[in-house]
Amino acid sequence: MADSLSRARSLLLPALLGAGWLVWFGVLQWSVVRFRVPIVLALTAGTVLLAVWVGRRVPVTLPRRVAAVVVAGSVVLTLLVPLFSYLRGGWLTAALVVVVVAGAVTAVLLALPGRATAVAAAVVAGLGHAVLAVVTVLGDPAPRIDVWVILQQGADATARLESVYTQVWTGSPGVQDHFTYLPWMAVLTAPGRWVAGDVRWMVAVWSLVLLAGLWSLAGGRRGDVARGAAVVGLVAFAPGTVTQVDQAWTEPVLAALLVWWAVLVRRGHAWWAVVPLALACASKQHLALIAPVLLVWHPFGWRRTLVTGGVAGVLVLPWLLADAGAFVEDTVTTLLTFHPIEFANTWYLYFLNEHGIELPFAVTGALMVGVVAVAMVAVWRRQPGLDEVLRWLALVLAVVNLVNKQAFYNQFWLVAVLVAASLAVGATKGGGVTKSDGSTSDDGATRDEVVSGRAGRAAPATDG
Repeated sequence: MADSLSRARSLLLPALLGAGWLVWFGVLQWSVVRFRVPIVLALTAGTVLLAVWVGRRVPVTLPRRVAAVVVAGSVVLTLLVPLFSYLRGGWLTAALVVVVVAGAVTAVLLALPGRATAVAAAVVAGLGHAVLAVVTVLGDPAPRIDVWVILQQGADATARLESVYTQVWTGSPGVQDHFTYLPWMAVLTAPGRWVAGDVRWMVAVWSLVLLAGLWSLAGGRRGDVARGAAVVGLVAFAPGTVTQVDQAWTEPVLAALLVWWAVLVRRGHAWWAVVPLALACASKQHLALIAPVLLVWHPFGWRRTLVTGGVAGVLVLPWLLADAGAFVEDTVTTLLTFHPIEFANTWYLYFLNEHGIELPFAVTGALMVGVVAVAMVAVWRRQPGLDEVLRWLALVLAVVNLVNKQAFYNQFWLVAVLVAASLAVGATKGGGVTKSDGSTSDDGATRDEVVSGRAGRAAPATDG
């Protein structure tokens, strides 16, 4: 009887996870340029389930056959759920054909046994995503969204060694004279404009770097290739990806940097992990909210977290020195005072759209600080494995999104990618990281034991 219950649970939890992934992304694809109360409720339900997951510490894996069903379901949702895109006619058809063909082949390969088919599934997913990006960028050479205009002209300003915070954007359908990101978002996307005329080419490169990072988190070809391929497939074909590429949304840059932070930490190179994390923090403001969680997690620790903040500060210093007033106006003041956009699916917009109530910053700010505090206490007391830490980071960002004035597909997409990254890591206990000498931080456990969760709980590591 116990064995039967265990087998049922081992099937039920992955099935619930897969269903949750599809619901999350199904409503996100539907959410672009529309506000609906059911969307807010669905995203809130997903966040609550994530909170239960990290709170109860339930080990969940994603078998490749379940992943195959989820990838196939993602393809179906992409076709059935209303999709916002500036692609038209044959270009839109071509993009959808790429999703269907590459997604179907990936799903079939995931459903088949063997390491070779798992590797092939990851390769097809990566190539499919790359082809989709090519079709989307060529099919919509000038999307009418201020993000694209700002990044394009910001790249030009950066090439002229001018500050992006003193520019006036020509032809922007939204923001006209602010660069609301931190400066390294311009730097990290500019090569796409400089080399090939469009920043989205560089965002596509970062997307491939992200997929490679997810594969590496699972151990690459020497690790659990089935788990790596499953996660790569989930992210590559998530519903709404066509819109993500088309709109020049920058979250793939952040996701790639955060995932490679995790890869380096797991491989025992936590000091090197400071580099991608500092670049991420120098690119977008809200990532500062995850720093306190890492501060109390021993495998990364307070020293590296403080150094990360210092490096990020040095990275943004040239723009601050060039014009401190313009920098603060664009990156802080504007975001705090910017008008709400009515189709952000958050509780802030629910109260505004449905009841005419504009929640004060004291309320939303308190909720943000509260979830960060809860995550800090839990991580400090538990010292969990890397997989659980990634889920705590996802939970912090999910709650922040839900109470924020502005949060759209791309911000919620980043939450899901962090959850996917946690699945790529697998179930771990303690730090679940490999030291630079090849040993582990889990009381002498082998790396395979750490990955599979068979290792005993680690003694807290000292922060080097």
